[in-house]
This record gives sequence, structure tokens and C-alpha cells, in this order.
Amino acid sequence: MSAAPPPVAPPRPPTDPRFSLDRLDRSVDPGDDFYRFAVGSWSRANPVPPDRSRWGAFDELTEANYRILYDLLEEAGRTARDPAAPPTERRVGDFYASALDTGRRNAAGFTPIQEDLRRLDAIHDAADVVRAVAALHDVGTDALFSAYVAPDKRASGFYALYLEQGGLSLPDREYYLDPRFADVRRAFEAHVARLLRLAGEDDASAAASAAAVLAIETELARAGRSQTDRRDEERNYHRRERAELEAAAPRLGWAEYLRARGLGGIAYAIVGQPEFFDALDRLLAERPAADWRRYLRWTVVHAAAPFLHEAAEGEDFDFFHRTLLGQPEPEPAWKRAALVLDDLVGEALGALYVARAFPPEARARMQEMVDDLCAAFRERLAGRDWMSPGTRERALEKFARFRTKIGHPAVFRDYAGLVIDRADFAGNVRRARSFEVRRQTARVGGPVDRSEWGMTPPTVNAYFSPVLNEIVFPAGILQPPFFDVAADDAVNYGGIGAVIGHEITHGYDDQGRKYDADGNLADWWTPADAAEFDRRARQVVEQYNAYRPLPDVAVNGALTLGENLADLGGVRIAFAALQARLARDPTRRRTLDGFTPEQRFFLSWAQVWRLNCREPEIRRRAVVDPHAPGPFRAAGAVVNHDAFFEAFGIGPDRPMWRPPSARVAIW
Repeated sequence: MSAAPPPVAPPRPPTDPRFSLDRLDRSVDPGDDFYRFAVGSWSRANPVPPDRSRWGAFDELTEANYRILYDLLEEAGRTARDPAAPPTERRVGDFYASALDTGRRNAAGFTPIQEDLRRLDAIHDAADVVRAVAALHDVGTDALFSAYVAPDKRASGFYALYLEQGGLSLPDREYYLDPRFADVRRAFEAHVARLLRLAGEDDASAAASAAAVLAIETELARAGRSQTDRRDEERNYHRRERAELEAAAPRLGWAEYLRARGLGGIAYAIVGQPEFFDALDRLLAERPAADWRRYLRWTVVHAAAPFLHEAAEGEDFDFFHRTLLGQPEPEPAWKRAALVLDDLVGEALGALYVARAFPPEARARMQEMVDDLCAAFRERLAGRDWMSPGTRERALEKFARFRTKIGHPAVFRDYAGLVIDRADFAGNVRRARSFEVRRQTARVGGPVDRSEWGMTPPTVNAYFSPVLNEIVFPAGILQPPFFDVAADDAVNYGGIGAVIGHEITHGYDDQGRKYDADGNLADWWTPADAAEFDRRARQVVEQYNAYRPLPDVAVNGALTLGENLADLGGVRIAFAALQARLARDPTRRRTLDGFTPEQRFFLSWAQVWRLNCREPEIRRRAVVDPHAPGPFRAAGAVVNHDAFFEAFGIGPDRPMWRPPSARVAIW
């Protein structure tokens, strides 16, 4: 038996994330630089911690949540040894303990993946490659392409199998094709060779494998679409009947792949990027079997490295965090373990979190704000004079079917049947991934479970689902600085209110508007209304294209369009809801600490987006992130809002001024 794991150092004391005027830089005029005025003092006092690539309001709240999870996990790790402990606590505790048992992980070395690696030796042709890929997909390891289950976007009541481009190790295709990332490619090739040497290859073999991996992934990248092109919901939906699928790419052996995945009886699949699979089919013929063995060997080792011994985990961190993100140090072991559990058994962990941190009355307070925001949005929809009556009626019909989920699922996911071994971390990861893949695969063709959540309860985020026509707010985000029961209305409406409005607006952004009231991709717009929407949206693209987080890096206005439209709508809707609340109860209209409710609303919005970020992470996000950087989210939405200029007395002589003719209003 291995020695007992060393004591776990407790997390750093959490900072207070709530709204504060202490974050202001009063030496800056809000008309010169509103973001610096709102958060300048915070920016100077909060450098990015050494174990992070970025640091902002979301991170401060996430850190506070993880302190709660730390206490839960430590307790679960101790009590899980008791056979009488509840199954959820025992499962979570044993998983957590296995992650922290460095002695066992080091002793195991690469043993947990040896069987997978041995199977790859049997690859001699394209059919063998496809069988190997199917086996990897079955245990949740991405290889060559992405295959997942989700509601059919044109028949939203049923689950379908989606097949999309994939197979890359680097964050995006641009990392393989853009000259700016040449140094990253060289570092990646060296990393592949080092990790494969750790896994047992000699120097010559590891170097050859690394060259083959980079060459294959570069071809996959070249065949794929950009992040911006992949945003177009209609252009990335291609229903293919079984016969069409098999005829289009014969070397991919779809019949064998589907049979091996337990999907041999499905009638169709949805292909995202057909040209990618055409290229992959050709590549299977052009590349020798030895190269595919090398590529898949790398895929197995790379997927498992963070869950193996310290040398493999350290090598993985050195490239994928230190080099790619600029993060000097790894996060503490307990937090890395918590992240894994949140990803793989998140509703079991979430059940413990909710019992500790989300009282039922919080849901009721949140529902009141959602109702206010929905009323404000419904009123705005009804008054959009740039839409024809018929389109406006369809928009209101869609909103009448809109749903909200708050806090956590009514019933948490059942993990019965998932085997967790306190002495086998890598095995636990593999079994948990496989458990989820089997759960998803079994649903293809069946009815959609509309009670299901796409985020875990501790998550500091929210989302809109176009196929379910619903907004979802996990318990994790329903805390300061977003939602503070002790704060005034202006602060809450500028925080969680604008987030609610943001998610509502996603139902009517450039892609969300393509879904009807039933959650199906369907064109319910008149050509004239669609053209007017697109004209206004192009103005937003141009606005954000002009923002530069670094001198040689511009925000991609097309990639970030959906999120920018949601920000614009969210601020406008939340402000309208605040005004309605103040009108209903004038006693709530108070100037606090020298700031009016309108000023505090906009300051609250800006403080939510406070952010310090390392340069490599800025560059990565500029390529892959559909969100604009925090400073531009803070300022970009408000300069389209007349009330912002009125609140701070900003006129045409100030840099923040945006002429009324240039201000965009869609929703």
C-alpha cells in the first residue's frame, strides 16, 4: 500500500467580490475611460495570481465557491471510508481521495493506459483506424473528429448524433496555420516528443511520432472551418441518412464505426462540416498506418496525462498551461481534483454544494428579478418599430414559450452503476467518461429530457439553450458581485439583471433568432426584417473590430457578435427593468455615496467585467473565445445606451462619446 497522502494546504483566503466604490479610479474621468474609472484601483491591486492565466470578477467568485467545495471535498474524503456514508458522498469522497493519492499515481506510471496503447499496435489499414477511433470515442477520448449527442436542431424534441470536425490538440486551427503561432507549433512538437519519451518511446521514435502528429493535425486544421464560420447554425447543419453518410466517405467505414458505438440502428446523423470528413477520408488513404498509430498513441497519452503520475501531469502542464496560457504555476492539487469532479460527476458534487450554499429563498429572490426582466423584454419586443407586425408577432409567440431554470435541477443525476475506486484515479476518470458517453449514446432517437441541465450547480456562469428556448442560472453565479441580497436595486440590476437580460437576448441574437418557438431551426423572419437586423448587427461587428486588447491583436467582431448583441440587449433590458421598479416604488430611488441609481447601475455592470489577463491568454482568447475581453464588454455595451451619457454628463468633447446616429439598438 502507498503512504497516506500528505495534508492538503487550504485555499487562499477569498477576496470579497461584491460591488465596491473602492475599486474606482477617481483620477480618471468616466467620459475619458469608463472602464478605468470603474475598476482602475482594483486593476492595480489585483495582479494575476501565479497559478492563474487570468483574474477577474468571475474568478473571484469561482474562488469563493471553490473554498466551499474544498470543505465539502475534505469532509467527503474522510467520511467516504464509512460504509454507512450516503452513496453520493462516498462516491465524491473516494474520487477526490484517489486524485490526491500521489503515491499510488506515481507507482502506477503509465500502467493505466498500457492496454489502450497495445491495441493500437494492431492498426494496419484505414478500417483498423476507424475501429480504434470508435473505441476511444466510447471512453470519452476525442480522436480525429468529434461525435456527440444533442437535441436535433430541426426536430428539437428528439436526440441526434452529431459528427463535427475535431482531432486537434492545440486550441484552434489558427494555431496550426497562422505564422504568428510558429513558435507555439515548435514548442508543441517538442512537447509531444517529450511526453512520448516518458511513455516509453526512444528518442528517434518520439521525434518521428511528434512530426507525424503535427503533420496530421495540420491537415485536419486545414480541412476545418474557422471559429467564426462555425457560428452559423444553418451552414453547420447537414442531415445525412445512413446511406448518404457511408457513400460520401467510404474509408471512414461509418457502418462499422456506428456498430462499434452501439449506434448501428440509427437512421441518420447530423454532419457539421461535410468538407472536413471528405478531407479526412482522403487523408486515411494518403497517410501510412504507422503515422496513424503514432497519432492515436499520442491521443491516448495526451488525454490521460493530467490524471497519471507527476512527471506526465507536469509535462502536460508545462505546455498546455505555462506555454499556451502564460500560467507560471499549477493550481493546488485539491483544486485540480475539484475541477475534475465538477466535470465528470458534477451533479453529485453539486448536490453537496447546493445543500451547503443555496437556500431555497435564494431561488425566490432570483425569480422576482427574472420576472422583472421578462416583463421589460416583452414590452421592448412589442415596441420594436423596425420589425413588421408579422415578425413581431412571431417573436412574441416565441417569448411566450420561454422558460427559466434557477439554481439546480429538481432531481440530481443518478450515478448508480459508476464504479469509483479510491486507489485508481486514472481508472475513475476513464470510467466516469465512459459512463457519460454510454448515457448519451443510449438516448439517440429518443425524446429530449427538458429537465436536464447543461451546467453544474457550482458553475459561475449562465446560458441560453436555443433548442429548449430556456435560460439557466446555476446556483454558483447567484452570489456577489452578480446577485447580492444586501445591495441596492441598481447594483443588482447592473449585475445579475444584465446577465439575465444577456441570456434572454441570446434567443434573439444573430443565431438565436434563427430558432422558432419550438426550438427548431426555421426561418420565421420576413426578408426585409432579416435584412434590417443584419444591417444593425454589422454596425456592432464594426464597433468591436476596432477594439484592440494588444497593439497587434484586434477583437474579432464577427466571432464575438452573438455575445456582444446579448450584452447590448442585456444592459438595455436590465436598465428598463430598473426604471420600472423605481417607478413602482419611488422610495427606492436614492443617491448612495454620491452616485445616482443610474450611475450605480452602469458602474455595477462595468465591475462585473473587471479583468487582468496574461498576454498568451489574451492571444488565445482572441482566436477561440466568442466573448470580447472584459474591458470591451464593460464599455462596448454602454456606449450604445443614451442613458449612460446622461447619467455621467458625457458630451461630444469626451473620448467615450458615441454619436446618437452610431448607437445601435436592436432589442
